[in-house]
Amino acid sequence: VVSAANMARPATVAALRTLRTASFSIPSVSVAHRRAMDGVGQARRQFSAEAMPYKCITVERNENEKVLVVTLNRPKALNALNSVLMSELIDALEKADANPQVSCIVLTGGEKAFAAGADIKEMANKTFIDAYKENFAATWQAVSRTRKPIIAAVNGFCLGGGCEVAMMCDIMYAGENAKFAQPEITLGTIPGAGGTQRLVRQIGKSRAMELCLTGEMMSSEEALKLGLVSKVFPTAETIPQAIATATKIASMSQLSVEMTKEAINQSYETGLQQGLIHESRAFWSTFATKDQKEGMAAFVEKRKPDFKDC
Repeated sequence: VVSAANMARPATVAALRTLRTASFSIPSVSVAHRRAMDGVGQARRQFSAEAMPYKCITVERNENEKVLVVTLNRPKALNALNSVLMSELIDALEKADANPQVSCIVLTGGEKAFAAGADIKEMANKTFIDAYKENFAATWQAVSRTRKPIIAAVNGFCLGGGCEVAMMCDIMYAGENAKFAQPEITLGTIPGAGGTQRLVRQIGKSRAMELCLTGEMMSSEEALKLGLVSKVFPTAETIPQAIATATKIASMSQLSVEMTKEAINQSYETGLQQGLIHESRAFWSTFATKDQKEGMAAFVEKRKPDFKDC
């Protein structure tokens, strides 16, 4: 009898071989991905490219809705995460955090791959000393420290480091064609950017252990069932739906949004009692804001609140 792991392994290995043999030039976004992005309609057409000298990502912002869309842009390499791409991604997120015209972020890739793992060519010859001195992959945790909410819009392969980066985001949407895996075991190594830690917390020990020890892939349907993703959409709708949710979040009081994110992350990273204390203090602190007064007054007066983020 052929096991599910053995059936999935060829597909995983094939994806990894694609990464090994890919040309790592810097191409434009794929036609298929452009079509998916076009599905946002009028709201999407309001996005404009940010004037940033990035080579491996693109950054677009909707000035009216305060939504930033960051796209991983190495499609010929299936968006393999090399040092340049990750440095640019972290820089873009840090700038977004400091920009009052950005309230929510959508992180996405291409139709074929959100990101099919770390760049194997770049890391194959690293030594332990190299990895230790560079703090290799550990610096990627800066993604999870972004104060503003990040929605990952995942289509296609989301493997290895790509899956780890997606799990650093606050909400994850998946297209029907999305495939998730931690295939590092097939390369003689282990996940190094949170895969053994976040995956367990999100889908449970048994399935996380199975995925990490076999390298097999998980479908978007299973990812939804286990709670790794919030929703699954037809592939062309993943990005538009993520932008729609980001737009809704951006319409809220940003002080309350960031406090909510911080409080939920406390529950994820600390014990219950510590989390409850943090939540209470954050809750009380909102009563010092004008947005809390406006929000409750608007409810009583049966009108839409006009938040000023103060």
